[in-house]
Amino acid sequence: MGDPALSRRGFLAASTAAGLGMTALSGCGGDSDGGSSSGTTTIEWWNISTTQPTKDVWAALAKKFEARNPTVKVKIVQLENDAYKSKMTALIASGKLPDIFHTWGGGVLKQQVDAGLVEELGDRTKGWADGLLPVAKEPYLIDEKVYGIPFDIGMVGFWYNKALFEKAGVTTPPATWSGFLDAVRALKSENVTPLALAGKEKWPGMYYWAYLAMRVAGADAVQKAADEKDFTGPEFVEAGRKLKELSDLRPFQKGFLGAAYSTPTGQAATVGNGKAAMELMGQWAPVVEADAGKGLGDGLGFFPFPAVEGGRGAITEVFGGGGGHALRRGAPQAAVDFLKFFASAASDRELVKKTGVLPVVPAAESALTDPNLTSVQRQLKAATGFQLYLDQAYAPAVGQEVNDSVAALLAGSKSAEQVAESITKVAKEAQ
Repeated sequence: MGDPALSRRGFLAASTAAGLGMTALSGCGGDSDGGSSSGTTTIEWWNISTTQPTKDVWAALAKKFEARNPTVKVKIVQLENDAYKSKMTALIASGKLPDIFHTWGGGVLKQQVDAGLVEELGDRTKGWADGLLPVAKEPYLIDEKVYGIPFDIGMVGFWYNKALFEKAGVTTPPATWSGFLDAVRALKSENVTPLALAGKEKWPGMYYWAYLAMRVAGADAVQKAADEKDFTGPEFVEAGRKLKELSDLRPFQKGFLGAAYSTPTGQAATVGNGKAAMELMGQWAPVVEADAGKGLGDGLGFFPFPAVEGGRGAITEVFGGGGGHALRRGAPQAAVDFLKFFASAASDRELVKKTGVLPVVPAAESALTDPNLTSVQRQLKAATGFQLYLDQAYAPAVGQEVNDSVAALLAGSKSAEQVAESITKVAKEAQ
């Protein structure tokens, strides 16, 4: 889409970034703080909003900001999720970040902060940032200091095609893991593909393992494993076995291992075009389904990840996050002013109405009318635990290993035990 696909993915190698070309790297943090001989300050804004309508809505907001600030120009660089991460990896290595850049917070942002590349925003934003929803700000707090400003918050859950559920005789969204597997079997019996998955991009598969770990072990145990850098406990192995149990049913669309997320033949389009009954995805899913495919409109429903019988995790413990913006260290005041404008009640209402994000400004909640997004927000407010996307919560190398190992399990080349061991090995090495 997070793309509103503020979708969470681990960093790729810096060498990959070099292969993508360096066109978008030019000018980062260059003369943007010094302006030009004409007295105009140019701020460079990197984001991942490549899908519609978000791409145009964000561009229009930048134009509105420029109109209110005639001496400021906003240079927008929009990159698809994985390309963005690759190029950011190269920028971190170069020590030069854009004036304003997309962030999911967590361990990835901490790495950038530890490298001395990110502006601490507490004093520069206190007058207005204090009014934002506290849960939305959490991922951007590092050592109790503010390094990012949120524009979205949400959770991952199952988005489903009501008509296909009805066709298979699934009258109620499943609330338990065994009930979910029964629903998968019922859909397959009617020759309906139960699930769409972007196996090529790996991060969507991670969602399943992360949620199963939360449901089996509990959110606190997941946090403890991260702190102790040890995921070899029986609960984490059991999470992998549960995922293998699902995978053995062959629930995903044909060719899922080579499928992307937001392309015309990818995961979102497969659901949006009615060719699969479900996808496990964040709150941006309806917008991307409609952009990549036809979209389901009122025919789309939402339900939380089911509880695992006998597990210690509650169905009210949620997995997700949002999107935010950070500034490079030494960014000009115009960049701070843009963050304030973007986080205003008026801008947030526009984002909620037009792009499907959930409000981070309390005054913008009245703009939320979509019943599915209202359901997401209601479940977020009732959450008893919250876990940030693993490939953003953890150090980049660890997050990438989670994605890679789970992808290998889904491809049949790693066991549940090997997934837990591989993640633990990389976590200990990253100390």
